[in-house]
Amino acid sequence: MAINFAPESTLTQTSPPGIHVAIVMDGNGRWAATRGLLRSEGHRAGVEAVRRVVAAAPELGIGTLTLFALSSDNWRRPGPEIAALLALFEEFLLHESRDCAARGVRIRVIGRRDRLPESLASAIQFAERVTAPARTIELRIAIDYSGRDSILRAACWMLSSLEVSQKEFARRLGEVTHAGQPSADVDLLIRAGGENRLSDFLLWECAYAEMVFTPKLWPDFCAQDLEAALQDFTSRQRRFGGLPAAAAGD
Repeated sequence: MAINFAPESTLTQTSPPGIHVAIVMDGNGRWAATRGLLRSEGHRAGVEAVRRVVAAAPELGIGTLTLFALSSDNWRRPGPEIAALLALFEEFLLHESRDCAARGVRIRVIGRRDRLPESLASAIQFAERVTAPARTIELRIAIDYSGRDSILRAACWMLSSLEVSQKEFARRLGEVTHAGQPSADVDLLIRAGGENRLSDFLLWECAYAEMVFTPKLWPDFCAQDLEAALQDFTSRQRRFGGLPAAAAGD
Protein backbone atom coordinates (compact mmCIF):
# COMPACT_ATOMS: atom_id res chain seq x y z
CA MET A 1 0.00 0.00 0.00
CA ALA A 2 1.65 3.22 -1.14
CA ILE A 3 0.95 6.37 0.84
CA ASN A 4 1.70 9.89 -0.35
CA PHE A 5 3.58 12.01 2.14
CA ALA A 6 1.79 15.19 3.21
CA PRO A 7 3.78 18.25 2.03
CA GLU A 8 2.87 20.18 5.18
CA SER A 9 5.12 17.99 7.35
CA THR A 10 8.29 19.45 8.84
CA LEU A 11 10.36 16.30 8.30
CA THR A 12 13.75 17.36 6.96
CA GLN A 13 15.66 15.92 4.03
CA THR A 14 17.82 13.91 6.45
CA SER A 15 14.79 11.74 7.26
CA PRO A 16 13.73 8.90 4.96
CA PRO A 17 10.79 9.71 2.66
CA GLY A 18 7.40 8.58 3.90
CA ILE A 19 4.91 9.46 6.58
CA HIS A 20 5.64 9.87 10.27
CA VAL A 21 3.73 7.42 12.45
CA ALA A 22 3.84 7.60 16.24
CA ILE A 23 2.58 4.80 18.48
CA VAL A 24 1.68 4.72 22.17
CA MET A 25 2.48 1.11 23.06
CA ASP A 26 -0.04 0.58 25.85
CA GLY A 27 -1.41 -2.57 27.44
CA ASN A 28 1.67 -4.68 28.20
CA GLY A 29 0.84 -5.00 31.90
CA ARG A 30 -2.81 -5.90 31.28
CA TRP A 31 -1.76 -8.44 28.66
CA ALA A 32 0.47 -10.12 31.24
CA ALA A 33 -2.16 -9.96 33.99
CA THR A 34 -4.75 -11.79 31.89
CA ARG A 35 -2.25 -14.62 31.49
CA GLY A 36 -1.13 -14.74 35.10
CA LEU A 37 2.33 -13.44 34.21
CA LEU A 38 4.54 -10.75 35.70
CA ARG A 39 4.20 -7.29 34.18
CA SER A 40 7.81 -7.57 33.01
CA GLU A 41 6.78 -10.51 30.82
CA GLY A 42 4.19 -8.27 29.19
CA HIS A 43 6.88 -5.73 28.39
CA ARG A 44 9.05 -8.45 26.90
CA ALA A 45 6.13 -9.59 24.73
CA GLY A 46 5.75 -5.97 23.68
CA VAL A 47 9.27 -6.07 22.23
CA GLU A 48 8.09 -8.76 19.82
CA ALA A 49 5.33 -6.41 18.68
CA VAL A 50 7.99 -3.74 18.10
CA ARG A 51 9.90 -6.15 15.86
CA ARG A 52 6.77 -6.95 13.85
CA VAL A 53 5.83 -3.32 13.35
CA VAL A 54 9.34 -2.15 12.45
CA ALA A 55 9.66 -4.94 9.88
CA ALA A 56 6.33 -4.04 8.25
CA ALA A 57 6.64 -0.25 8.36
CA PRO A 58 8.81 0.48 5.27
CA GLU A 59 6.55 -1.47 2.91
CA LEU A 60 3.59 0.52 4.22
CA GLY A 61 5.15 3.86 3.32
CA ILE A 62 6.40 4.83 6.78
CA GLY A 63 9.62 6.83 6.83
CA THR A 64 9.72 7.67 10.54
CA LEU A 65 8.28 5.53 13.33
CA THR A 66 8.26 6.97 16.86
CA LEU A 67 7.45 4.60 19.71
CA PHE A 68 6.54 5.73 23.24
CA ALA A 69 8.53 3.39 25.45
CA LEU A 70 8.84 5.21 28.79
CA SER A 71 7.07 8.37 29.90
CA SER A 72 8.72 10.71 32.38
CA ASP A 73 5.65 10.08 34.54
CA ASN A 74 6.37 6.33 34.51
CA TRP A 75 9.11 6.83 37.10
CA ARG A 76 6.23 6.70 39.61
CA ARG A 77 5.77 3.00 38.93
CA PRO A 78 7.22 0.32 41.25
CA GLY A 79 11.00 0.14 41.22
CA PRO A 80 11.23 -3.50 40.06
CA GLU A 81 9.05 -2.79 37.02
CA ILE A 82 11.12 0.25 36.05
CA ALA A 83 14.36 -1.69 36.51
CA ALA A 84 13.04 -4.47 34.28
CA LEU A 85 11.99 -1.95 31.62
CA LEU A 86 15.35 -0.19 31.60
CA ALA A 87 17.16 -3.53 31.34
CA LEU A 88 14.90 -4.50 28.45
CA PHE A 89 15.66 -1.24 26.61
CA GLU A 90 19.38 -1.79 27.09
CA GLU A 91 19.15 -5.37 25.88
CA PHE A 92 17.19 -4.35 22.79
CA LEU A 93 19.61 -1.57 21.85
CA LEU A 94 22.71 -3.70 22.29
CA HIS A 95 21.40 -6.85 20.61
CA GLU A 96 19.23 -5.44 17.82
CA SER A 97 21.30 -2.50 16.56
CA ARG A 98 23.50 -4.35 14.08
CA ASP A 99 20.53 -6.19 12.62
CA CYS A 100 18.63 -2.88 12.37
CA ALA A 101 21.57 -1.30 10.57
CA ALA A 102 21.67 -4.20 8.10
CA ARG A 103 17.96 -3.70 7.36
CA GLY A 104 18.29 0.06 6.93
CA VAL A 105 16.72 0.98 10.28
CA ARG A 106 18.26 4.05 11.89
CA ILE A 107 17.71 4.26 15.65
CA ARG A 108 17.38 7.51 17.56
CA VAL A 109 16.34 7.82 21.18
CA ILE A 110 14.40 10.93 22.18
CA GLY A 111 13.77 12.23 25.67
CA ARG A 112 15.92 13.04 28.69
CA ARG A 113 19.15 11.16 29.24
CA ASP A 114 20.42 12.68 32.47
CA ARG A 115 18.27 10.36 34.63
CA LEU A 116 19.07 7.10 32.83
CA PRO A 117 21.53 4.52 34.14
CA GLU A 118 25.01 4.96 32.67
CA SER A 119 24.88 1.54 31.01
CA LEU A 120 21.64 2.43 29.21
CA ALA A 121 23.03 5.79 28.12
CA SER A 122 26.04 3.96 26.68
CA ALA A 123 23.74 1.51 24.88
CA ILE A 124 21.86 4.44 23.34
CA GLN A 125 25.09 5.95 22.06
CA PHE A 126 26.11 2.56 20.65
CA ALA A 127 22.80 2.04 18.85
CA GLU A 128 22.75 5.52 17.36
CA ARG A 129 26.35 5.21 16.17
CA VAL A 130 25.97 1.74 14.64
CA THR A 131 22.73 2.56 12.79
CA ALA A 132 23.69 6.10 11.71
CA PRO A 133 24.26 5.16 8.01
CA ALA A 134 20.83 3.50 7.70
CA ARG A 135 18.32 5.31 5.48
CA THR A 136 15.31 3.00 4.90
CA ILE A 137 13.39 4.05 8.02
CA GLU A 138 14.10 6.05 11.15
CA LEU A 139 13.01 4.36 14.37
CA ARG A 140 12.65 6.83 17.23
CA ILE A 141 12.26 5.40 20.71
CA ALA A 142 10.96 7.80 23.37
CA ILE A 143 12.55 7.02 26.75
CA ASP A 144 12.04 9.28 29.78
CA TYR A 145 10.02 11.50 27.47
CA SER A 146 7.52 14.23 28.31
CA GLY A 147 5.92 16.47 25.71
CA ARG A 148 5.26 19.23 28.24
CA ASP A 149 8.78 19.13 29.61
CA SER A 150 10.26 19.20 26.11
CA ILE A 151 8.17 22.21 25.12
CA LEU A 152 9.07 24.00 28.35
CA ARG A 153 12.80 23.47 27.91
CA ALA A 154 12.69 24.43 24.23
CA ALA A 155 10.77 27.59 25.11
CA CYS A 156 13.48 28.53 27.62
CA TRP A 157 16.12 28.03 24.94
CA MET A 158 14.14 30.29 22.62
CA LEU A 159 15.06 33.22 24.88
CA SER A 160 18.46 33.21 23.17
CA SER A 161 17.05 32.95 19.65
CA LEU A 162 17.16 35.84 17.21
CA GLU A 163 14.36 34.25 15.18
CA VAL A 164 10.89 33.60 16.60
CA SER A 165 9.13 31.15 14.32
CA GLN A 166 7.68 27.66 14.32
CA LYS A 167 10.68 26.49 12.28
CA GLU A 168 13.12 27.79 14.88
CA PHE A 169 11.10 26.33 17.74
CA ALA A 170 11.03 22.94 15.99
CA ARG A 171 14.82 23.14 15.76
CA ARG A 172 15.13 23.91 19.46
CA LEU A 173 12.68 21.14 20.32
CA GLY A 174 14.76 18.70 18.31
CA GLU A 175 17.82 19.75 20.28
CA VAL A 176 16.31 19.28 23.73
CA THR A 177 14.88 15.87 22.83
CA HIS A 178 18.09 14.64 21.15
CA ALA A 179 16.15 14.10 17.91
CA GLY A 180 19.23 14.96 15.87
CA GLN A 181 17.24 17.31 13.64
CA PRO A 182 14.26 19.67 13.89
CA SER A 183 11.26 18.11 15.56
CA ALA A 184 9.05 16.44 12.94
CA ASP A 185 5.27 16.69 12.57
CA VAL A 186 3.39 13.45 13.18
CA ASP A 187 1.01 12.39 10.41
CA LEU A 188 -0.67 9.50 12.22
CA LEU A 189 -0.79 8.71 15.92
CA ILE A 190 -1.85 5.19 16.93
CA ARG A 191 -2.62 4.23 20.52
CA ALA A 192 -2.99 0.58 21.48
CA GLY A 193 -4.58 -0.66 24.68
CA GLY A 194 -8.04 0.93 24.58
CA GLU A 195 -7.26 4.34 26.10
CA ASN A 196 -8.15 7.50 24.17
CA ARG A 197 -5.61 10.12 25.19
CA LEU A 198 -2.17 11.45 24.24
CA SER A 199 -0.58 10.98 27.67
CA ASP A 200 1.94 13.81 27.17
CA PHE A 201 3.34 12.30 23.95
CA LEU A 202 4.59 14.54 21.12
CA LEU A 203 2.16 17.36 21.95
CA TRP A 204 3.73 19.91 19.59
CA GLU A 205 4.32 17.37 16.84
CA CYS A 206 0.75 16.03 16.95
CA ALA A 207 -0.92 19.41 16.33
CA TYR A 208 -2.47 18.16 13.09
CA ALA A 209 -1.96 14.41 13.45
CA GLU A 210 -4.73 12.03 12.55
CA MET A 211 -5.43 9.64 15.43
CA VAL A 212 -6.41 5.99 15.60
CA PHE A 213 -7.26 4.35 18.93
CA THR A 214 -7.49 0.57 19.12
CA PRO A 215 -8.56 -1.69 22.00
CA LYS A 216 -5.94 -4.25 21.03
CA LEU A 217 -3.25 -4.61 23.69
CA TRP A 218 0.21 -3.80 22.42
CA PRO A 219 1.73 -7.33 22.62
CA ASP A 220 -1.07 -8.50 20.30
CA PHE A 221 -0.52 -5.67 17.80
CA CYS A 222 0.68 -6.91 14.41
CA ALA A 223 1.45 -5.78 10.87
CA GLN A 224 -2.20 -6.17 9.86
CA ASP A 225 -3.25 -3.77 12.61
CA LEU A 226 -0.70 -1.24 11.41
CA GLU A 227 -1.93 -1.58 7.84
CA ALA A 228 -5.55 -1.16 8.94
CA ALA A 229 -4.67 2.06 10.79
CA LEU A 230 -2.90 3.37 7.70
CA GLN A 231 -5.88 2.51 5.51
CA ASP A 232 -8.08 4.49 7.90
CA PHE A 233 -5.55 7.34 7.70
CA THR A 234 -5.60 7.46 3.90
CA SER A 235 -9.41 7.62 3.87
CA ARG A 236 -9.40 10.90 5.77
CA GLN A 237 -9.15 14.36 4.27
CA ARG A 238 -6.44 16.40 5.94
CA ARG A 239 -7.26 20.11 5.67
CA PHE A 240 -4.76 21.72 8.08
CA GLY A 241 -7.27 24.46 8.89
CA GLY A 242 -8.37 24.99 5.28
CA LEU A 243 -11.57 24.05 3.48
CA PRO A 244 -12.36 20.65 2.01
CA ALA A 245 -11.27 20.39 -1.60
CA ALA A 246 -14.89 20.32 -2.79
CA ALA A 247 -15.69 23.57 -0.99
CA ALA A 248 -12.45 25.45 -1.70
CA GLY A 249 -13.81 26.94 -4.90
CA ASP A 250 -17.15 28.10 -3.45
